[in-house]
Amino acid sequence: MPVFNTSEVEISTFFLIGIPGIESAHIWFSILICLMYLLAILGNCTILFFIKTESSLHEPMYYFLSMLAFSDLGLTISSLPTMLRVFLFNATGISPNACFAQTFFIHGFSAMESSVLLIMSTDRFTAIYNPLRYTSILTSARVIKIGLIFPGLSILFILPFPFILRRLKFCKKSLLSHSYCLHQDVMKLACSDNRVEIYGFIVALSALLELVCISVSYILILKIVLGIASQKGCLKVLNTCTSHICAVLIFYVPIVTLAALHQFAKTASLVIRIIVADIFLLVPPVMNFIVYSVKSQQIRNLLRGKLCEKQG
Repeated sequence: MPVFNTSEVEISTFFLIGIPGIESAHIWFSILICLMYLLAILGNCTILFFIKTESSLHEPMYYFLSMLAFSDLGLTISSLPTMLRVFLFNATGISPNACFAQTFFIHGFSAMESSVLLIMSTDRFTAIYNPLRYTSILTSARVIKIGLIFPGLSILFILPFPFILRRLKFCKKSLLSHSYCLHQDVMKLACSDNRVEIYGFIVALSALLELVCISVSYILILKIVLGIASQKGCLKVLNTCTSHICAVLIFYVPIVTLAALHQFAKTASLVIRIIVADIFLLVPPVMNFIVYSVKSQQIRNLLRGKLCEKQG
């Protein structure tokens, strides 16, 4: 482990960590991480391929699903280089510029995924509230505009992060808290004025606002469902939302848990915080593919058809 002194010389390298105390087991963790990355990349590429090539999937819901798969893919590829270097080769060093770039991509694709989940909740509300006008409201042109504007704004919102970090001076500490770079984690190492952290707070607040809007959408959906007389009708309507509800929980539960640990359980084990943070990056890209493959009959049939062709 390198020695981190407190000299005023500006540091040229940050150091990432795996899971402290069990470094000898990192090779076994690396196998699991590699399998999860492989499944995430193959799974989300498969969804993108099916939605592009199958005309039966050219519907608003699946267009939005392709946006979710794209953001999952971006999130996976953004964290992959440093995670594998740390766990496979114990290569913990990373240059500040590379760290700032990774910060931008991880936060950018996270913000994009949050926006897509909000769009998908609005899509489900529209489909349930006004099913007869659903296709006329969400035309292909409108879906494309929504798909470009909302995720695009999310990326632009995150764009100042690397430039803010580059303005700071890092001279005392260089050990980060994860096996990848996060804005708030890097900010803590700065020895210069870091009042610009207020921008990070604004971004976090916007993510919370999106979660609130998603919750409001489902409260309205639940109100509509409770007004349906037949139990069979209620279950049928709710079933169309199951996949998206799972995606929202998979994405937001680790984020809320990590925020709660930092805010209310500051004495909690560092290992627990690291594992929760790793879950945030590793689990959603894998589980979203699995959930939609299981719950969407059209995607499930396409997967089954492709597998049968290979076996035949």
